[in-house]
Amino acid sequence: MTKNIQILRRNFKKYNIDGYIIPRNDDYFTEYSQKNRLKTISSFTGSAGLAVILKKKNYLFTDGRYTIQSQIESGKNFKIVNYEKIINCNLFKNLTLGIDPKLFTYSQIKRFFLKYNKIKFIKKNLIDEIENQYTNNNKKFFSLHKNVTGESIDSKLTKISSYLKKNKSDHILITAPENVAWILNIRGTDVPNSPLPNCRLIISKTKKFFLISKIEKCKKLFDKKIINKKSFFDTSEFKKKIENLKGKNFIIDEKSCSIFFEEIIKSKFRVIKKDDPTYLLKSIKNQTEINNMKKAHIMDGVALTKFIYWIKYLNKKKINEVNAQDKLEKFRKLNKNFLYPSFDTIAGSGKNGAIIHYRANKKNCQIIKKNDIFLCDSGGQYKYGTTDVTRTICFSTQSQNIKNIFTKVLKGHIAVATTNLKKDNIGKKIDKRARKFLNQSNLDYAHGTGHGVGYFLNVHEGPQAISKNNQVKIREGMILSNEPGYYKKNKFGIRIENLIYVKKNGKKIEFENLTLVPIEKDLINFNLLTKREKNYLFLYHLNLYTKISKYLNLNEKKWLISFIKHF
Repeated sequence: MTKNIQILRRNFKKYNIDGYIIPRNDDYFTEYSQKNRLKTISSFTGSAGLAVILKKKNYLFTDGRYTIQSQIESGKNFKIVNYEKIINCNLFKNLTLGIDPKLFTYSQIKRFFLKYNKIKFIKKNLIDEIENQYTNNNKKFFSLHKNVTGESIDSKLTKISSYLKKNKSDHILITAPENVAWILNIRGTDVPNSPLPNCRLIISKTKKFFLISKIEKCKKLFDKKIINKKSFFDTSEFKKKIENLKGKNFIIDEKSCSIFFEEIIKSKFRVIKKDDPTYLLKSIKNQTEINNMKKAHIMDGVALTKFIYWIKYLNKKKINEVNAQDKLEKFRKLNKNFLYPSFDTIAGSGKNGAIIHYRANKKNCQIIKKNDIFLCDSGGQYKYGTTDVTRTICFSTQSQNIKNIFTKVLKGHIAVATTNLKKDNIGKKIDKRARKFLNQSNLDYAHGTGHGVGYFLNVHEGPQAISKNNQVKIREGMILSNEPGYYKKNKFGIRIENLIYVKKNGKKIEFENLTLVPIEKDLINFNLLTKREKNYLFLYHLNLYTKISKYLNLNEKKWLISFIKHF
């Protein structure tokens, strides 16, 4: 990558800058974009990061999930810095840093760089000058029926319209594709692993809307009269369309509206910066969405259960991590409703399990050894539902130390699942419950305990999360992951992840598991479990057996019954 850095630095004089900033996101701010300018300049393949190339030094900012991975991939040419240090960054001062205004929001550059440095907007993306990031994907957007979504487009537009009237605003720009997808009940194929349609949406307080994308991608929507051609315009016409709109106030989301679009809107309207209300609206799933997610998790549970039984007992060959993840995908593909993985499978054996977002490939993968513990984090996109599950598996008797740590992770996992949501109703409080038993032994993990999950959309969606800083109230209908873990560098990784949803039970609300996959009983130190925790595991596996046993063969059923007897 040193060659690409050199090419980039040659442009510094031409644009009169001291450095250039490259984020991981594209101009739609999606997590898993097909465009990966950050990889082009740094070799880093993680889903979250930002690089700063200076005349003589390079910095790569990323979070705790990628500490080991970033060192392996980029440590030779970059100083790796924890993402927390990007706030009011003072690692370099009094510099003029170039950015592509389509890839940043004003709030980002203000929080990150403007305290000690200056920012210069450069219309050309300097990484695209090195490697063309153009993707010619004209695959059509498609619509979802109301019996899949559970709510009509008109109902959703009414909610957005009410929000605009309440905030005395005439229009809002919906910049996140997943939010447009939810409002218009459409999906697309513009992003790996998520059914996102690359588009934006303007909604007026009168419920009138304009979809902004490529006309070729919207043909099916025109044909089915989901939208008419008068409600569509191309991105290139954005400035002209804004000039023709009437009104005074225009809401934008400061987390996903780029400087480029904000500047255009600002030229005609008074800009009001508020959270896009769609994030919260779509985080609360309706009963149709919950029911379909349950169906998806039954399908997924069958595939995972068959895979675990196969890898533990039927597989007699020496297989590597790639063989394992390919086999798991084959099990998922046995179901006609499976579309594709919801993210790249993390299949880490032994020391690779300690790399939190490890990606095995044919060049770097290792043989799964009998004495290793194997961490497998995977998910699927189904018609219609999104799954995400992690299991840590063993193939031989493990040390007491590993069993103790696994059990403390499990105790944290159970503590989250059994949270009294009347008492602990925000992610910050629940996160403490997950870490409690590890913290008692001075152990911890460098990632959040849980993220929000979309409905046949992104596997990671907010605003809800179970993390040290999240203060969003947990509400009925929300779906989250529950995934405490522990990672010993160069040794092993442990993580136990289920998806859970918030359901009403009488006058109270509580978590209920969506994921239906057995938890590795051979890694548990039962002496560390309370009677209540053992009862939880008994009921979890009894429910699991009830829901999926009819899809299993006789030997798989017998194996699953052994879990119920064990607890």
